[in-house]
Amino acid sequence: MDGQLIAFTGVAAGMVAMPGADFAVVVRHALDSRRAGVAAAVGVAGGLLVHTALAVAGLAAVLVAVPALFGAVQLLGGVYLLYLGVGALVAAVRRRGTTGDAATAPADSPAARPATAGRCLRQGFLTNALNPKAPVLFLSLLPQFVPAGEPALPRTLLLATMVVAMALVWFPAVALLVDRLGSWLRRPRVTRALEAVTGALLTTLGGILLVEVVLA
Repeated sequence: MDGQLIAFTGVAAGMVAMPGADFAVVVRHALDSRRAGVAAAVGVAGGLLVHTALAVAGLAAVLVAVPALFGAVQLLGGVYLLYLGVGALVAAVRRRGTTGDAATAPADSPAARPATAGRCLRQGFLTNALNPKAPVLFLSLLPQFVPAGEPALPRTLLLATMVVAMALVWFPAVALLVDRLGSWLRRPRVTRALEAVTGALLTTLGGILLVEVVLA
């Protein structure tokens, strides 16, 4: 049994399962519907595929080596997370006047207007694709699990495929779990609380990225 492959499986599983912006986006959309949550989950995995592909191709090294390019990605990522975070906070505030379920919510409220699957897919994808930390992470992580003397390309392709496969299992599972608990999670007070927590998390992460750009 390949000991390095086993070790990488544990590290990658922890990395994929660690709560972050991608997790928050999946949970938020899963509160709308199972379809929306799964679409966001698939988008998140797609964004992860971008970074693993860049790492395998060596393009992540270029991104890290060119400060202006890395800063541009960081700026875009920060602004996008702020956009999502503020949107979640606004949704939480607008839900305050809702005392029933989505069927009794005002016509212009988020509960009455669940996002389309395409929009959820796009948001999940961009949340991960615009994460400036991911190229650095994969660029530093993947080479550590390539045995000495073994061709790097086939091995890194295998490792990258494993990461994406884990994401395709984990994030849809999260979406399905949230949907399974839907009767409780979709109670107005619980939904508002989750929207507020999600919005605060995304806004904070976006703010941190923008501050890092300013201080760089």
